[in-house]
Amino acid sequence: MTSRPTTLGALRASGYAERSVKQEVAANAAARLAQGLPVIEGLVGFDETVLPALETALLAGHDFILLGERGQAKSRILRALTSLLDDLVPVVAGSEVNDHPYHPFSPQGRAAVAEYGDDTPIAWLAPEQRFAEKLATPDIAVADLIGDVDPIKVAEGRHLGDEETIHFGLVPRHNRGIVAINELPDLAERIQVALLNVMEERDVQVRGYSLRLPLDLLVVATANPEDYTNRGRIITPLKDRFGAEVRTHYPLRLAEEVAVMWQEARLPQVTPQESPRNGQPASAGSAAAVLPITVPEFMVEVLATFTRSLRTAAEVNQRSGVSVRFSTGNLETLAASAVRRALRNGDRRAVARPCDLVQVLSAGMGKVEFETFEEGREAEILERLLRRSLLAVFRRHTGRVDLSGLVARFDGGLTVETGDLVSGDELLGQIDEMPGLARLLSALDVEEESPDLAAAALEFALEGLHLSRKLDRDDVGPAAFRYRQR
Repeated sequence: MTSRPTTLGALRASGYAERSVKQEVAANAAARLAQGLPVIEGLVGFDETVLPALETALLAGHDFILLGERGQAKSRILRALTSLLDDLVPVVAGSEVNDHPYHPFSPQGRAAVAEYGDDTPIAWLAPEQRFAEKLATPDIAVADLIGDVDPIKVAEGRHLGDEETIHFGLVPRHNRGIVAINELPDLAERIQVALLNVMEERDVQVRGYSLRLPLDLLVVATANPEDYTNRGRIITPLKDRFGAEVRTHYPLRLAEEVAVMWQEARLPQVTPQESPRNGQPASAGSAAAVLPITVPEFMVEVLATFTRSLRTAAEVNQRSGVSVRFSTGNLETLAASAVRRALRNGDRRAVARPCDLVQVLSAGMGKVEFETFEEGREAEILERLLRRSLLAVFRRHTGRVDLSGLVARFDGGLTVETGDLVSGDELLGQIDEMPGLARLLSALDVEEESPDLAAAALEFALEGLHLSRKLDRDDVGPAAFRYRQR
């Protein structure tokens, strides 16, 4: 329609076809599939597992529950469902429950159509206005979700039995839309009972009123597997009303973990006006450039391997899981540590190096839940697993690289000191010439030849050789190290 109708009569004349929310979502999902487009954008590693089940549920018109551990994109999927709604849908203007103009059911909507007929004003709702997300907490009341008697309307003179005294809750107010409930098992069982009619009969009952609201909804929810039996549970009649259960998971492959980290991470955006070395403020009106940040792929791979090792470690509580947010936060921390070094040294570029992993350990300490018998050893376990991850990545990339020339330099008495505040130039300056640097950079997939990236590759090689027991390392500060002959 080139112009949207503004009255009920004009809407009928336009030939607008009525369809339910589930029909609408299914039709739009089918159109995407027919065009070879993903039903939900931005999901990594779910093509062969989660998406088939999700697409089937949407095409079947089912309410569904996403079951998976924390940080498995459940909330992202829920919020992305708005992209499957029509651009605009008509409602009776001013209706609290988004009455369809063809068959209003609220007292307000019926009264408007009865009074104005074909001249009833029509409003149009956008997808974001038709989506409601509620985090389930124990303090939620039936009034919050369904509705209750409004004491102000009663005080205004309306009779207590008048259906117009009802103040509708979140669910009726998003009629003809999507209602998403996060962490459904945390919802008190008596509140879950209030959703039974919404899920099956598609109506609500408020305070014993004989008020029938035939709601048009797509109801979706999330839950963690352990919540079914431990922290809370979904009552059996409510589980039975969900047409499908879609299980999510963590990335199955290392490359997928890395892809998710790059997709979700928000690296620092720093715009230093002038170099910290001269301390002079920028001149008025000058444009400040954002400090470039580079996190080498081999460092990102170390972080991803670290996360994956935690997900299989016996010391970690696997019922809690290790979220993808842990990987993403580590990447942001690694980049921020590199930025700090660049700002302190007045560098024009920030490049992450292995010494920045010290900050990753510090920032990630409280994000992993350990088994109770490991109490007091958390830092030791994290450091051990991180070192093991770095060694695995080092061996994977440099297995065919001859680093004997570098080791020989140390056998001749060379020592190298590095740390989170040591600049790349200062690190490289301690070695006149590094044997095999070109081959090392190639093995680490570093295509750009720059001192900063060369320093990162050198430090990575030194740490890998130390963990391979070919060099010794002394701690000379909280995040400073000296490499020497073994």
